[in-house]
Amino acid sequence: MGRPGGLLLLPLLLAAPGAAGTGSCEPQASCEACVRSHPRCAWCEDPDFTRGGQAEATRCAPREALERAGCPPGAVVEPRGSVRVLEDEELGPGGGRGGPTQLRPQSIQLLLRPGEEQSFQVRFRRAQGHPVDLYYLMDLSYSMRDDLENVRKLGSDLLAALRNVTSSVRIGFGSFVDKTVLPYVSTVPSKLRNPCPERQEPCDPPAAFRHVLSLTADAGEFAERVSRQRISGNLDAPEGGFDAIMQVAVCEERIGWRPVTRLLVFASDDTFHTAGDGKLGGIVVPSDTRCHLDASGVYTKSHLYDYPSVGHLAQVLSAANIQPIFAVTGPTVPVYQELSRLIPKSVVGELREDSSNVVQLIADAYNSLSSTVELQHSPLPPGISLSYESHCGGPPGPPRPHGGLCTGVRVNQEVTFTVRVQAGVCLGSPQRVGLRVLGFTEELSLELGTLCGCSCTHHQPQAPLCHGGTLLCGVCRCPGGRRGRRCECEGAAAEAAEAAGGCRPPNSTGPPCSGRGQCVCGACECPPGLSGTLCQCDNSGCERHEGLPCGGPQRGKCVCGTCRCHEGFGGSGCGCPLGRGGCLHGGRECSGHGRCVCGSCLCQPGYVGPFCARCPSCRTPCQRLRDCADCSAFGLGPLRGNCSHACAHVTTRVLPAPPPDPHAWCREKTEDGRVLLILIEGEGGEDEDEDREVTLTVWVEEAGAEGTAGLVAGLVAGTVALGLLVLGLYRIATEVYDRREFRRFQRERQHARWNENNPLFRSATTTTVNPSYRPG
Repeated sequence: MGRPGGLLLLPLLLAAPGAAGTGSCEPQASCEACVRSHPRCAWCEDPDFTRGGQAEATRCAPREALERAGCPPGAVVEPRGSVRVLEDEELGPGGGRGGPTQLRPQSIQLLLRPGEEQSFQVRFRRAQGHPVDLYYLMDLSYSMRDDLENVRKLGSDLLAALRNVTSSVRIGFGSFVDKTVLPYVSTVPSKLRNPCPERQEPCDPPAAFRHVLSLTADAGEFAERVSRQRISGNLDAPEGGFDAIMQVAVCEERIGWRPVTRLLVFASDDTFHTAGDGKLGGIVVPSDTRCHLDASGVYTKSHLYDYPSVGHLAQVLSAANIQPIFAVTGPTVPVYQELSRLIPKSVVGELREDSSNVVQLIADAYNSLSSTVELQHSPLPPGISLSYESHCGGPPGPPRPHGGLCTGVRVNQEVTFTVRVQAGVCLGSPQRVGLRVLGFTEELSLELGTLCGCSCTHHQPQAPLCHGGTLLCGVCRCPGGRRGRRCECEGAAAEAAEAAGGCRPPNSTGPPCSGRGQCVCGACECPPGLSGTLCQCDNSGCERHEGLPCGGPQRGKCVCGTCRCHEGFGGSGCGCPLGRGGCLHGGRECSGHGRCVCGSCLCQPGYVGPFCARCPSCRTPCQRLRDCADCSAFGLGPLRGNCSHACAHVTTRVLPAPPPDPHAWCREKTEDGRVLLILIEGEGGEDEDEDREVTLTVWVEEAGAEGTAGLVAGLVAGTVALGLLVLGLYRIATEVYDRREFRRFQRERQHARWNENNPLFRSATTTTVNPSYRPG
């Protein structure tokens, strides 16, 4: 007699403030729906629980509410998640995986109930002598010529320094300058052969990246191969180091990376080009994250692909488990420190002008990197979230959503991380997530599964309680022809009870059960999600947002199956902030490339960003039709073997003479360096997904003719200038000579007058008068 009275209290217990709190579970039609709705929900499978006339959906409630309402504790179905350790090898030097075991455990199976949090601990102990692979990537632009001499003597010293901390170490070498196109380097043939300012100084041709030596433990081979390297040169100050780093990361086989600690030493004295800078050289295609090294180790696609972005580079380095050491000169240290904040597990060291301190810099950087323990996870399945609490020897730090972090960790010091996992949805199948310490190859394999069903003990086919129906989780499933809570009514009896009006309000002629349920044996049987004696309420049908009905009490309230949203929110689940102000950019909604949904931009395919303002993958019509123009007009380009099929919608004609207004035509550079001027006619070039008919007019820009005209003009101008210079020099020389001769003439004249008055220079003949002589 006590159970029916307790059932009458169940709605009050469900609504009580202390029963389940904000976001507590609500009545559900089945045990599976109850388990998925809220982590505090439980299901009562006692068949007699609803004999007082309560709806079967009231079986779903918090455990304490069900027990207070009379459900026996043994009949409460409440699935709980679990953590099961599958592999837990002891930490130590003699690991069964071919090296020391530094991460424990190695494999965990995790069962999660939606909304419920599970936690486990991960332990890490840094071992002594972990193997190291180090690749030295050097800037060989002309300003680094003093540094190359010191690097040539680097091999044995560097191996000796690293062997102080590990017995297994290998080193490799590569160099970079920049893309071999204007305006980064001079494309004059003589400058491409020898880019140094002094022609007598031997220099190597520039290259975006040149792989010189794969990873080796032979210091002599390192010294011998590096000694052959010569300095090179480019035009602008920033270097193409990002291209080189990308190739070092993705060309794993050519570099020779092992599954050990991987260090990349990046030595430079200047800043770097990044994504978008390639437009200066007419390069707009993003990096394709593939290895493009030829047989000699040179990166051959630098003229086709733009520099990587910082985010792209960080993603590739993290995936390859490579830790960069930026060894840079003093003026550029602040720039690389900002870069290091965006690249996980990287460090910056100040390099002397001649790289004389590079060995000590690398040793210090390695100690800094190895003493930083950062636990991170691989990409998570949708609906799964992780947080980390770090125990580094002191008070635990605040939970971090992206990984655990401990700094200053010594060799053989053990640190612990508490990892908390929560599922917001049901996973269709088990999912795998990897956890690893950055810079180390060991990984914890986390197998995730969700509990979204019920293991009920009351499962009885042809149960007498159900008059031959099936008893499942305390609820009868009636066979054909029978109805009722216990399948107690035949079809004719149910129709008679319905005619008596037991399923309608008093004095009503409307449809039974509000037209939403079935009248069985004089009582309403409501479909899933409906409740009430006449199926008038649909509280369980309110849409959820972020796991809460109507987005929670801050956004709205569920009233009889309908969300009543608070001011500022809308949508069927109160999940949409009203207003479009957050979607406007430049006066247009989502930049004209998307639509505003719930206060955020939903972008068209290809467009990205909060306002759909960028389209990294979009190509212009000329870019899309360039190869068709090349193959159909000249039989060249990547489509020349499949031109008739790939370019069937393209009609091409070659212009016999230069166009009158070439600036109105689009210019596209082919892979072999030719420049095509293309004019598109028709509608097929506008849409990348449609191959409608299009007509192309093509003309090859004669770079040679323009170059010859320029050369002739330059020679004429140079000849005239040289002639004028020679005439001017001749006139000056003549004037100087004439003045000198005139001054000499003047001096000689003065000397001649002085001689006339000198008695020493008078004539020797003397006239004497004879006194005895008298003229007749």
